[in-house]
Amino acid sequence: MNNDALDKNRINIELDEAIAQGEYVNLAVISHSSSEFVIDAILLMPGVPKAKVKVRLIMTPENAKRLLSALGDNIGKFEDQFGDIKLHEGGNNHGIPLNFGGPVAQA
Repeated sequence: MNNDALDKNRINIELDEAIAQGEYVNLAVISHSSSEFVIDAILLMPGVPKAKVKVRLIMTPENAKRLLSALGDNIGKFEDQFGDIKLHEGGNNHGIPLNFGGPVAQA
């Protein structure tokens, strides 16, 4: 491929400072319709019965499948370098550790 073809395939992506800081999340809730997937990234705190959606991603089914593929590829590379990621199953919350194994917060 020549340089002109490479330049046409490049995307200049801007990342402003506020977005670059990121949001820590520890739970994702995924839903879909016939035309889109919605991923709500949530911060769930130990012992607190209320959680806040920090980021909502909305994408086409095609792009959701691309995300799945890219995430699978990156998880494979991570595990090759650092070892298998262990999933901790338990409880009736589909493996979601709602209490994080620590004390329950009280008001």
